[in-house]
Amino acid sequence: MSESRPGLWDRVASRTRTLFTEGLRAAGTPLNPGFYEELEELLVAGDLGPGLAAQVAAAVRARHPRTMETARDALVAELTAAMSSKPRGLFIDARPSCVLLYGINGSGKTTTAGKLAFLLRRDGFNPLLVAADTYRAAGIEQAQVWAERAEVPCFAGRPGGDPAAVVFDGLRMAASRGHGVVLVDTAGRLQTQKNLINELAKVGRVAAKAVPGAPHESLLVLDGNLGQSNLGQARGFNEALEISGLVLTKMDGTARGGAVVAVEKDLGVPTKLIGVGEGIDELAPFDVTRFAASLFPPLAASTTG
Repeated sequence: MSESRPGLWDRVASRTRTLFTEGLRAAGTPLNPGFYEELEELLVAGDLGPGLAAQVAAAVRARHPRTMETARDALVAELTAAMSSKPRGLFIDARPSCVLLYGINGSGKTTTAGKLAFLLRRDGFNPLLVAADTYRAAGIEQAQVWAERAEVPCFAGRPGGDPAAVVFDGLRMAASRGHGVVLVDTAGRLQTQKNLINELAKVGRVAAKAVPGAPHESLLVLDGNLGQSNLGQARGFNEALEISGLVLTKMDGTARGGAVVAVEKDLGVPTKLIGVGEGIDELAPFDVTRFAASLFPPLAASTTG
C-alpha cells in the first residue's frame, strides 16, 4: 500500500520545521557550546519525554558531529534506532482479514477506517467497514458516511446493541460474500475505563470465533496532538488487547508527534499508518526514516560569511 497523495510527508515536515530547527538553521555551521542542551530541550518540547530526549541527545553527542548538518544526520539516525524494528506493513493475508481500530474518543478512528477502506479498495482488497460503535447513533452514521466516501459497503449494528455481536456478524457476512478485509470501527474509550476496556477484549475474542486468527491487526489510533499522554493510553490498551500497530493521526496540525517514538521504544510496537488531514486520500504507510527526518528537516545552506 503506497501513499495516494504526493507530498503528504512534506506536510508533516512543514509543521515540525520551526520547533526542531529554531536556532539550528545553517548547514556547515560549527556546533555552539550549548548545542546539546538546546537539542535536548527541543526534543522534550517535541514530546519525546525527558528521559528519552536525554538518551537521544547523549547518543548524538557520542557520534561526535562537528557541524549542524552532521548533527542533524546523527539525530535522524538515533531517532530511527530508538523506534521499533518490527515490520510496518499490515498483515492482511487471511481472507477475510480483520483490522480492529480502537482508541480514545476523538482520536480519529472512524476517519482512519474510512481512509484505509479507500486505500484498500483502490488496491483491490474489496474491504467491508463494520460500524461497531453501537453506543452512539451518530457514531454509526459517521462510519456509514465514510464508507460512502470510500465507496465500500458498511455493516452496521443497531444503536445500543452488543458490539461484539456486530463484529461477529460482520465478519461472517464478509466471509460469505468474499470480502478481503474487514475494518472494524469501535467506540471511543479511555484506557482507565475498565468495563469498556474489558468489552474491547471481548470484541477481540469474539472476532477470533468468527474468523480464525482474527483480529489479524489490532491498531491503536493515537492523536498526534496529545503528546506524552499517548504513552499512558498505549500501555493501558495493550494490557487488554495486544497492540499489533499504531496509527498516528492529525499530523498536519501538530509538532508533538515525537511521542510516538517513546511509545514505540516502550512497547516495541511499530507505527503502521500516519494521517495528515481530513481528505479521503490523506493516509499513508508510516516510514520511520522519513518521520525521523521530518522532525529535524535538512538545514538551509549558510548565508553567513
